[in-house]
Amino acid sequence: MEEQTRNIKEISLPIYQAKVWMQLLGVVMIINGIIIAITIIGILVAWLPIWLGVLLFQAASSAESAQVTGNKHQLLESLRKLKTYFVINGVLMLITLIFIGFSILIAGAGLFSMMGMH
Repeated sequence: MEEQTRNIKEISLPIYQAKVWMQLLGVVMIINGIIIAITIIGILVAWLPIWLGVLLFQAASSAESAQVTGNKHQLLESLRKLKTYFVINGVLMLITLIFIGFSILIAGAGLFSMMGMH
């Protein structure tokens, strides 16, 4: 059992060392969500950065607990939170790229249409 605890502490060390950065990014994301919520339309999407910030805080907390106690379940919880964070960010990035691509196509079509009218 002592060897397993030592292994968990060793495996959780890199995430534990990134704890401060996860917390800092979490604070920035929560503040960003609060600022976005100030606008009427922003209220609809403000929960996303707040949720992502909370996920980072939870991942950092679980990583710290895994490092201190050697608890396997805490390490797994930290990794699950990080997985959720990256999946949500990935989906948001794909949506953004699709929106940008669509916007470029629409703008290009409008420009081409204006040039064809002369």
